[in-house]
Amino acid sequence: MARTPQIGDIAPDFELEGTDGAFRLSEHRGQPVVLLFYPGDETPVCTKQFCSYRDRGSELSALDAVVVGISAQDVDSHQAFTEHHGLTVPLLADTERDVARLYGVSAPVMGTRRAVVVVDAEGRIAHRKVHVLGLSFATVDEITQVLADLPSREAV
Repeated sequence: MARTPQIGDIAPDFELEGTDGAFRLSEHRGQPVVLLFYPGDETPVCTKQFCSYRDRGSELSALDAVVVGISAQDVDSHQAFTEHHGLTVPLLADTERDVARLYGVSAPVMGTRRAVVVVDAEGRIAHRKVHVLGLSFATVDEITQVLADLPSREAV
């Protein structure tokens, strides 16, 4: 079994299709990337989570970071979820859960666990939090704080 990448490790690269087209992690070097793994479109907690990001979209878009959601549904499901709720965070389709497994957030039966992984501008994992039960999620305030705590690029 492959080792789950931890804080300080180079983030494993991946490419997934999403609501805004193809997304390759390595193409975003130079700025932080927030990976928001979630169990599924149109589920109660996931809907609350992504609607909260929509409702605070100006704050989220003001962050110097790329923010994406990742779950096992296909792009059509993500597009319908996005349109139904007016979501603003791009959603990526990890239909085989390969990326969830790569990042250690896939569980048998349960599927993709709710988790937040922050990759810093140099491509290293700077923050990782897996929600055990998946009933809570990273808020805009929490994401903002994690990003504020990253070393500045000038200091690196």
